[in-house]
Amino acid sequence: MRPQQVSASAWFVQGLSALGSPANQNFISNAGFVITRDGVVVIDALGSPALAERLLAEIRRRTDKPVTHVILTHYHADHIYGLQVFKSAGAKIIAHQAAREYLASDTARLRLEASRTELAPWIDANTRLVQPDVWLAGPTDLEVGGVQLQVRPVGPSHTPEDLAIYLPGERVLFAGDLVFRNRIPYVGQADSRHWIGALDQLLAFGATAIVPGHGPLSTEARKDMELTRDYLLHLRRVMGEAAKNMEPFDDAYKAADWSRFQAMPLFGVANRMNAYNTYLLMERETP
Repeated sequence: MRPQQVSASAWFVQGLSALGSPANQNFISNAGFVITRDGVVVIDALGSPALAERLLAEIRRRTDKPVTHVILTHYHADHIYGLQVFKSAGAKIIAHQAAREYLASDTARLRLEASRTELAPWIDANTRLVQPDVWLAGPTDLEVGGVQLQVRPVGPSHTPEDLAIYLPGERVLFAGDLVFRNRIPYVGQADSRHWIGALDQLLAFGATAIVPGHGPLSTEARKDMELTRDYLLHLRRVMGEAAKNMEPFDDAYKAADWSRFQAMPLFGVANRMNAYNTYLLMERETP
């Protein structure tokens, strides 16, 4: 975990292009932090309490200011299982209110139960889901120590509760999982049509640096969003045609041309699932 400085105030740590495992402590996503004269704002909390402790230690090597806020880009496990560390340190947790349903769901509970086995000892009986202190319903501006952060809903896209965080004074955008770099995106139950539209929202910020949810820093916004956008478009085109023609999924998947994407990390473990979820989505969208 080596924090990289993005601008005068903004930093981030980059997770691995891998599946979460005991060997990597579930360090598979990025997290950011913004150091101001009055305190530190953290963006996402990483995938285990141990990782969050390491991140907090790295922050303290750079400033003695307290962590005042944690803003969650979304409620996927690799971004939230470290929350309890920051909560115990006194931070106020901020998230979009669309995450309420997920937090109350069997899906969230069962995912945590499974993680206690699959990611032991880093996820254990003491790891818990943390409710936000502040639920956002719309665009919000937050100022901490003279640094302005624009918190903007960009979902439903990757998840219903996606948030992007922009520092206008430094032109830095924390894009969450709307942007994946150097690996196949995780589509899951995403609304890919809105996700593609949300990428245009991100471009409209005019950021000179984008911290993605996964992968290295981007300094060429339009170019570096192309992989995510083009992959989603390809999924929708191929699976949409299959759904429209009532073609069986297995046949459509085998016939599709995946050559542009198959060399990307995690293609083998994620692409078929992404395609199947998109197939089901396109069935619902098809008149």
